[in-house]
Amino acid sequence: MTDTVSTQSDDTRADAPARNQWWDVWDQFKTHKGAMFGAGFFIFVILGVYLGPYLWTIDPTYIDIRARNSGPTMAHPFGTDQLGRDMLARMMAGGQTSISVGLTAMALALLLGTLVGVLAGYFKRIDGLLMRTTDLFLALPLLPLLLVMVMLFRQPLSASFGPETGIFILIVTAIGVTSWMPTARIVRGDVLALKEREFVLAARSIGTRPGKMILRHILPNVMSPIMVSATLGIATAIITESALSFLGLGFPPDFPTWGRLLFDATDFMQQHPERVMWPGLAISLTVLSVNYMGDGLRDALDPRIRGL
Repeated sequence: MTDTVSTQSDDTRADAPARNQWWDVWDQFKTHKGAMFGAGFFIFVILGVYLGPYLWTIDPTYIDIRARNSGPTMAHPFGTDQLGRDMLARMMAGGQTSISVGLTAMALALLLGTLVGVLAGYFKRIDGLLMRTTDLFLALPLLPLLLVMVMLFRQPLSASFGPETGIFILIVTAIGVTSWMPTARIVRGDVLALKEREFVLAARSIGTRPGKMILRHILPNVMSPIMVSATLGIATAIITESALSFLGLGFPPDFPTWGRLLFDATDFMQQHPERVMWPGLAISLTVLSVNYMGDGLRDALDPRIRGL
């Protein structure tokens, strides 16, 4: 009787569907308190900047000279700037631009880095050329290169696509083209290790083509470092865009970003220090939350830490 029950229990466990590994990743991610705080705050920021304008309907470009340089009030919780524009509305509009630049530039850098890393790691004959190119980009000074790109292509792109869209394309491209190198090096190292694994050798022995090998066997197994690079890339892109806007080389003055708001507030720092505080806190806390998310993902995606 006992043997029958035991056999039925084993059959039930065998028939049960296998647990998806992403649930194990989520279980490990939840144990990282900093990562959970970072994810919650980042979601809060995204909801605030994209859904907030539907609740706070003041136009961020509306000028009210009579209310200029006023402190926090019920009508303007974050105060107003030197032209009487509502700072809360401009913070939400600036957040939309900064986060959009961060996500788009991260996607471009991730695409370039993954492509270079996979090709360099899988095809030995082009490994040297691609890695020396990566080393060349790493040796270039980032900020002067960005300044040169902005100065060269600002006017042509603005004339072709308009001031806002042209500058957006320029900033995203400049950040993406100058930040793909760490991802490429990390992905290349993982691909070099994967090439010697048994399942790759078995797939190669039955005549699997390189393109199919990369898409079906290599890329799914390098998603862990790619996802971690994605989170850290968002933070890097937001800081870089803010630095360019703070230097006055980003978006036009009437097109708010967090960096531009910080630049505009420096002339009034002593009289109205809160105007520097709001965009500075937004940049710092958003970047900090994304970094915590990256730490949590790195731990959650490591099977040794998950105990598998």
